[in-house]
Amino acid sequence: ELFGSVEPLLPTLREDGVAVWVLGRGPYPPGVVALQELLDAASDQLEPEDVWEPRDMNETCLYIFTSGTTGLPKAARVSHLKSIMCLGFYELVGASSRDVVYLALPLYHMAGALLGVIGCLGIGATCVLRERFSASQFWDDCRAEGITVFQYIGELCRYLVNQPQHPGERQHGLRLAVGSGLRPDVWRSFQQRFGPIRIVETYGMSEGNVTLFNYTG
Repeated sequence: ELFGSVEPLLPTLREDGVAVWVLGRGPYPPGVVALQELLDAASDQLEPEDVWEPRDMNETCLYIFTSGTTGLPKAARVSHLKSIMCLGFYELVGASSRDVVYLALPLYHMAGALLGVIGCLGIGATCVLRERFSASQFWDDCRAEGITVFQYIGELCRYLVNQPQHPGERQHGLRLAVGSGLRPDVWRSFQQRFGPIRIVETYGMSEGNVTLFNYTG
């Protein structure tokens, strides 16, 4: 559904040698690769390792969008090594394969895609994806899906604290909330209102090489 925004740029992209892939059947203009047709035709058998194994783990694995702190949002390079390191994120904060992780963060950011989805793959946990966050439905979702871990950005917890009192807001299995940007006053209110949920605040940068974890709370 976003192809229309890219189509006017196709001549320039072709001149620069940039390939355009679209997750859809098309039809699309010449030079655009319709991935769905390739996926349908692909074999279920894994290719030999030397075909898909990166030659250098520091090579680019993917691009994600930064939040635009120093200007407009921009694509940031993420290496294979950094992606692999994200497999250990949930283990570092105390989650395990028995957990069910609630994820309503955008998957074009590092927190949602790499720490969230890849982090779940790393420990073999169940990942429950929600297209957009709903503060009014959150605790109902937690009960319905058996959620035990919630990955947040700070504002999501504030939205929950600002909701009217809900009769079932302490009747849940949520034991761990992990994320970035939680204000101290919201942190205290969140635990007082919703129960003894362990909070692990983390901070990292898409283009940085250091991550901070508040293990002690």
